[in-house]
Amino acid sequence: MNLSFFDQFLSPTLFGVPLMGLALLLPWLLFPKPTNHWLNNRLTATQAWLFAVSIKQLMLPINTKGHNWSLMLTSLMMFLITMNLLGLLPYTFTPTTQLSLNLGLAVPLWLATVLMGLRNQPTMALGHMLPEGTPTPLIPILIIIETISLLIRPLALGVRLTANLTAGHLLIQLISTAVLVLMPMMPTVSVLTMIILLLLTLLEVAVAMIQAYVFVLLLSLYLQENV
Repeated sequence: MNLSFFDQFLSPTLFGVPLMGLALLLPWLLFPKPTNHWLNNRLTATQAWLFAVSIKQLMLPINTKGHNWSLMLTSLMMFLITMNLLGLLPYTFTPTTQLSLNLGLAVPLWLATVLMGLRNQPTMALGHMLPEGTPTPLIPILIIIETISLLIRPLALGVRLTANLTAGHLLIQLISTAVLVLMPMMPTVSVLTMIILLLLTLLEVAVAMIQAYVFVLLLSLYLQENV
């Protein structure tokens, strides 16, 4: 059967029922549950340490009013990291390669930061549209440019995450296909290609974690502007 390289990004179905909800639910089931014991196991202790470091890095530039977002942003980052890493396993589906899902996460959170800024400090929120000291003839043009740059932020968030993960999965599939094709003809070249594939897989593990962190970090920067 001749399959397209992009078939791996199709949403899986079972008897016509989409399994996207199951793919989104699975990462939450893998997180260790907190216990009431004085001494936790190593997995729970590692999770608590990661949450503490993440909250410290994300909330450091934000004032006290924005600290209410710390739990949601950290949970979102862990959720994205888990989904991205699970998508690197064989015969699995990565929900974050779907632009619709990433935009569904980016647009509401970006809109919440903008509305918070308009409610708490409308003068400063609107002041970003027009820098101080702008010449009068450039005022309409700058307002249009700043408005477009503001509205394109959630699109950039979703497209960045989708494009990076999609490109990584395609590279892994292309190189693994080359390994299988070269194995009977040129075993030495096939082994070298397999080494490149292993290195690329390690790189994709790093990319999966970094892109989740960048997604949440940019949201925290948008929050910083409006708090």
